[in-house]
Amino acid sequence: MTSSQVLAVAAFLEGKHSQAFPNFGVERTGAPVLSYTRISDEDIHVRSHVYEPDYVIVLDPSLIKSVDVTEGLKDSGMLIINSHKTEKELGIKGKFQIKNLDITKVALEIIGKPFVNIAALAAFAAFTDEVKLETLKKAIDEKLGAKGKIADLNKQAAEKVYKECKK
Repeated sequence: MTSSQVLAVAAFLEGKHSQAFPNFGVERTGAPVLSYTRISDEDIHVRSHVYEPDYVIVLDPSLIKSVDVTEGLKDSGMLIINSHKTEKELGIKGKFQIKNLDITKVALEIIGKPFVNIAALAAFAAFTDEVKLETLKKAIDEKLGAKGKIADLNKQAAEKVYKECKK
């Protein structure tokens, strides 16, 4: 949920319209959580789930075995996966683009814990150009506290992920 909110704030800071909302589904500890962010140059009037996303970000690659993470993903869309495995190893097929990067490795290296949600937004920014890295950093400050250690570590991880994606 935090990552979708940070992304919505970044889009808003760039003058776009945005909304972020969660879908918790079955309420039990450990259940997969979906979170949506809409970004548009126009007013957003729809208030429903996103059934045909342009982009999907998978923070936990183990979900691929239990959830259809590509459900509704447009053929022209993009799937971004936090994983060191190849798309063949993950068993993902589709006409959409597949981008994968071991964000967990970066998070462990910089944050010291596998907190990947914010750093994954940097991969989204790098691969899609929907938001800029600098704006994403401002949104991180706004949501996590501009002078906080957590915000600083997340910005460092985001910057490293962004640079790796742009190689």
